[in-house]
Amino acid sequence: MASIDLPHAEERLKGASRSTLATPSDQEPVDVLLVDDQPAKLLSYEAILAELGENLIKTGSAQEALQVLLKRNVAIMLIDVCMPDFDGFQLASMIREHPRFQQTAIIFVSAIQVTDLDLLRGYELGAVDYVPVPVVPEVLRAKVKVFAELYRKTRQLELLNAELENRVAERTTELAQTNAELEQRVEKRTREREAALAQVHEMQKLESLGQLTGGVAHDFNNLLMAILGNLEVLRDNFLNNPPLLKLIDGAIEGAEHGAALTQRMLTFARRQQLRPEIVDVAKLAGGMIDMLRRSVGPTIQITTEFQPELAAVRVDPNQLELALLNLAVNARDAMPDGGDLRITAHAEHVIAGHMPGVDPGDFIVIGVGDTGCGMDETTLKRAAEPFFTTKDLGRGTGLGLSMVDGLAGQSGGAMRIRSRPGVGTNVELWLPASETRLAEPERLDLRPGAAEVFPVRVLLVDDDPNVRASTAAMIEDLGHAAVAAASAADALEVLRSPQEIDLVLADYAMPAVTGTRLAAQIDGVRPGLPVVIITGYGEASDELFGLPRLNKPFRQHQLAALIEKLLGPKKPSTSFSPPINYPRALLNTETLPTEIGREKTA
Repeated sequence: MASIDLPHAEERLKGASRSTLATPSDQEPVDVLLVDDQPAKLLSYEAILAELGENLIKTGSAQEALQVLLKRNVAIMLIDVCMPDFDGFQLASMIREHPRFQQTAIIFVSAIQVTDLDLLRGYELGAVDYVPVPVVPEVLRAKVKVFAELYRKTRQLELLNAELENRVAERTTELAQTNAELEQRVEKRTREREAALAQVHEMQKLESLGQLTGGVAHDFNNLLMAILGNLEVLRDNFLNNPPLLKLIDGAIEGAEHGAALTQRMLTFARRQQLRPEIVDVAKLAGGMIDMLRRSVGPTIQITTEFQPELAAVRVDPNQLELALLNLAVNARDAMPDGGDLRITAHAEHVIAGHMPGVDPGDFIVIGVGDTGCGMDETTLKRAAEPFFTTKDLGRGTGLGLSMVDGLAGQSGGAMRIRSRPGVGTNVELWLPASETRLAEPERLDLRPGAAEVFPVRVLLVDDDPNVRASTAAMIEDLGHAAVAAASAADALEVLRSPQEIDLVLADYAMPAVTGTRLAAQIDGVRPGLPVVIITGYGEASDELFGLPRLNKPFRQHQLAALIEKLLGPKKPSTSFSPPINYPRALLNTETLPTEIGREKTA
């Protein structure tokens, strides 16, 4: 915004003649009105003042003078005091009564009324000077010149002041507009900040929900472990009772469904980097249908269409499940009155340059389409932006589609969205097809082989009495001996005794000491003794340091396969397991109570 330099006003006044607004200029003549009833005197005044170059206007009476005043911008008046109609004093009085002529310079000229009282009366009527007759030409010219210059400068100041006022008004308007824009920006930023805070609160709620979900899932796994373990043992005792066996199998199936749901909860609660694996898309998506039906509700019909013999993709399966769940929930919100949700998968080949942001090659396209309200062009362009949402406050974080887009990009693919208002939306995940054939991973849940395993003694360490009892019953039902310990200190007390132990099953999450730290301590007491971590926590895998793991809830045949895998069909030896390089921090025994009795009394 331009500024007005007031300290240089005088310099600008000097250049006012070059401005279109600053008129009259220094060279422009001003009007000088000569009023006298004697033509000879008027001619003499004209002769004296002619060399000044001003506009000299002669009038012979007060009436003529008033007419000229109303038509012209008179700068100076030379008025004869003694005139027949109105004397000069009366004319001056009439002039000063008019608001337009308050500042007009009046010079009285008189040969008779030149006393001090006459001069005083003239000055009282607004005269700027009083010249006696005979007039000295040089003096009269000097006086008129001074007042003409003064008039010009006054006019220039008035015009400059008007210009300044106009500029100030313009700048005031600009400032008002800028202030209004600033207020709008502040209001906009305030709304954005409030929206961002709301999103942060939503993310904190999601994080808290994830932590709560992880804890609940762990406790639920312990409950399922106790239920499944007892049902397994109970089933073996009623093999000859088909009706009761059918009921037990139904209860086991229900517990397994609960275990699958718990694994979904652990996947939701997990916070980790992408861990790509070779994934069968049709199998993964097909395995989610029951959970998706529960998530979207009974008013939405889910259909699937997977191309046969699809190639596998290399992607993080947990994140892909979350992506499909996010898309299904978005579709549900777009169909409040119900509708159809379609999940498809087919192969596509991309030629170079045909699909921006995607390298040429073979892709598996996973589609999630709905018959909901759809999106207009503006919403569609911003759909994948982080924190952008059209849902009501508290109903969405605006991160769902951006997370799906990020997963596709990190996996070497892309996300494409097609939508029409009133028709529906279709979201496609383009994931590169993997050249690696899908192989069955080595599992510990296979049934044991035909070779029999000699009876072994298993030390079971778990702080949950129900899990401890049911797992011990499963071990003993397999023909092995179970030694139960409720804590790490109890387990170390057993291992320091002469009692033979062939295998340790240790819970991961126990008070004061984790299963991995206990394993490190066991390696110091009985080197080479096999230790298996049993856990219901999804995030425990990063801390197992190569130890075998059995996820809760597990079945009896999984436990049998694990024992057979670790100990083999021959008589087990305590030197079977290779040494494990534990971190030095786990070898600190200060966290373990040395007096078992003290811990028990506590």
